Amino acid sequence: MRDSWGVGIATGTYGLSFGAIAVGAGLSVWQASALSLVMFTGASQFALVGVVAAGGAPLSGALTALLLGTRNTLYGMRLAPLLAWTGRRRVAAAHLVIDESTAMAVTRGHPAAARVGFLTTGLSIFVLWNLMTLLGALAGRGLGDPRDLGLDAAVAAAFLALLWPRLRDPRNRVVAVLAAGVALGLVPVATAGVPVLVAGGVALLVGVLSRRPDPTEVPGPEDVGGERS
Repeated sequence: MRDSWGVGIATGTYGLSFGAIAVGAGLSVWQASALSLVMFTGASQFALVGVVAAGGAPLSGALTALLLGTRNTLYGMRLAPLLAWTGRRRVAAAHLVIDESTAMAVTRGHPAAARVGFLTTGLSIFVLWNLMTLLGALAGRGLGDPRDLGLDAAVAAAFLALLWPRLRDPRNRVVAVLAAGVALGLVPVATAGVPVLVAGGVALLVGVLSRRPDPTEVPGPEDVGGERS
């Protein structure tokens, strides 16, 4: 919970930046707030207002946001067996599936701790992100460039702190280096957000080529006795 609140505060505060940028792009205060409440995935929100601010059609912005949001589907596939929620709980939890809540869940060593990490991180970010979006939108351009406050760096630093313990594994270090190289190589030639999505494919490829047992997987009846039927 301590780690989750730390990440929640760092990430939620960055909603101040989104609110100010959204209003600067031509959205109303209520439109900016509705995006944070309903969409609730920072990268997609910034992509949408970025397209609108550049003069693009709202539909183009929505499609760009949808493209970036596809990574949450992959997160859901990983989280479903780990959190083991069903029915209404799974539907409600889906709205909290973001980068930070996923990272906090998969880095815990026990399913119960994963659920606590997921919920605490997701809910703290949801509340603070929406509150800060409203404040940023009300303040508007009076804030100046929110990046001058260092808020963008705070989010990246918090996420890196979550991933750092995973780099003890040699395979994860290889994935990190390859993914970073792919992302940096695509930055000059691809639109915003695409390098991150493509770099995520590196992890998928390495995972397929070097599949190994998941330590969080709960053995089924066929595993009892060390044999599978």
